[in-house]
Amino acid sequence: MRRLILSDIHANLDALEAVLNDAAGNWDEAVCCGDIVGYGASPVEAIEWTRRYADCLVRGNHDKACAGLLEMGDFNQAARASVLWTRAQLSAADMDWLKGLPAGPAFRADYQVVHGTPADEDEYAITAAEVEPIESHLLRTVCFAGHSHVQGGWSWQRGGLIPLSRPGFSESERVIDLDPDYLYLINPGSVGQPRDRDPRAAYAIWDTENRLLHFRRVRYDFRLAQGRILEAGLPEILAERLATGR
Repeated sequence: MRRLILSDIHANLDALEAVLNDAAGNWDEAVCCGDIVGYGASPVEAIEWTRRYADCLVRGNHDKACAGLLEMGDFNQAARASVLWTRAQLSAADMDWLKGLPAGPAFRADYQVVHGTPADEDEYAITAAEVEPIESHLLRTVCFAGHSHVQGGWSWQRGGLIPLSRPGFSESERVIDLDPDYLYLINPGSVGQPRDRDPRAAYAIWDTENRLLHFRRVRYDFRLAQGRILEAGLPEILAERLATGR
């Protein structure tokens, strides 16, 4: 089984299409760690693809906000403007679908899916100090998470908590052998708005038969996504950050 692992699409159609083209023919099922909408200018298209193809998915904080399920007190001005704009673009059916998205964790036989962490769907887990306490909440050997927009992950091994590295700036892929005796927290990175200083769209392929995780980065024409954002009248910062991956 080969699973396409996506997170934080954030209504960026151009990045999503680049990922799907890059992954074409290499996956059997799709998993989504949330934040399908928000920030970007193509929420309807992002929802349409995810609703059709994602076999396992959970909601993100922007999905909740756009569905009216989350107060925006922690959102900055640009994020709030994006939420209000997104709500105006969605049909009643789209809104109902967003409202019905499950909170994580979602469980399958050999993995679990969250947006933030297994303990809190809105919590960030980037540093070792933030990640270490999660171990007691891991009920599968592999847990996929999003939210941070930072591709990578962690493994609980005999030598302690070990970071998983993403592709370097000159690489399109980093392959990691997943040992069945270890626990893993894996972030595929953000499709639509990376924040690890690499503007390329991020995703992962999990080859369960060979126990291999493929962290992937793919270039796309972010100028098209920027143009959609500016044409929609969304805050300029949401377009500008696509060029820097910050």
